[in-house]
Amino acid sequence: MNKYNVIGGFGISMGYTLLYLSLIVIIPLSTVLLSAMSMSWGDFLATVLDRRALLSYKVTILASLTAAFVNLIIGFIMAWVLTRYEFWGKSIINAAVDLPFALPTAVAGITLTALYAESGWIGSILAKFGIKVIFTQTGIAQALIFITFPFVVRTVQPALEELESELEEAAASLGASRIQTLTKVIFPIIAPSLITGFALAFARGLGEYGSVIFISGNMPFKTEITPLLIITKLEQFNYAAANALALMTLLTAFTVLFLLGVLKKFIRREQ
Repeated sequence: MNKYNVIGGFGISMGYTLLYLSLIVIIPLSTVLLSAMSMSWGDFLATVLDRRALLSYKVTILASLTAAFVNLIIGFIMAWVLTRYEFWGKSIINAAVDLPFALPTAVAGITLTALYAESGWIGSILAKFGIKVIFTQTGIAQALIFITFPFVVRTVQPALEELESELEEAAASLGASRIQTLTKVIFPIIAPSLITGFALAFARGLGEYGSVIFISGNMPFKTEITPLLIITKLEQFNYAAANALALMTLLTAFTVLFLLGVLKKFIRREQ
C-alpha cells in the first residue's frame, strides 16, 4: 500500500494544503517580486545597493544575528530549567515566556526605551559606566532579544521533554562528566531544535519594526533598520523601491532558513 494512503485522503488534504499555502503565502509574496521587477535593472540595483540601504542591511542583519545567538544560549537554559526542575512559580515563569508574543511590539518598544533611557531604571545604572543603549545598535539588539526570546524556548522545550533520562544515566554510568554528557549526548539530539529556534528568531528579527523604531532613534546610516527604510519608501509612494528592499530582506531570510534546513538534515543523517 502506498505510504501516503495508509489513512487515506492524501489527495484532498494535499490539495487543500497547496491552495491555502498559495493564497496565504505564495501569491502575496509573488506581488513583491512582480513589483520589484517593474523597475529597470539599473534602478533596481541603484535602490538595493544604495549606501543608505546597504547600511540598513548591516544594522538589521547584525542585530538579528546577535539577538538570535543570545537567545540561543538563554533560551536553552530557560528550556532546561522548565523541563528538568520542579519549583514554586514554575507555571508563572512558563506563562511569562510567551508574553512577548502577546504584547504589541510598539508597547514593547516604548517600555524598553523608557527602561534603558538615561533616566530609566536600567539606563541610569548603565550611564554611570558610560554605557548607552537607546539610539544605538545595542538598543536594537536588545529589542530584538526581547521580541524573539520565546522562539528558542518553545522549540527546544519539547525536544528536552522527549529526551529520555536513561541516556544521561547511561552516560554517567560509563564515566562521562556532566560537560561530556551535555556535549556528547544532549546537544546532538536537540541540535535540530536549537537550529530551528535560531532560524525563527533570526527571521523574526529581520522583519521586526514596532519595537525597534522607538529605541533605535532611526538615524540614517547609523541606526536605521531595513523595515523602517521600506516604510519610508512607502510614505513617499515609491512602491517599487519599497518592494525591492522587501525582496532583499525576503531573500536574506530565505537563504538563511534554507542553509539552516540543510544543516539540520545533515545533523540528523549523522545521528
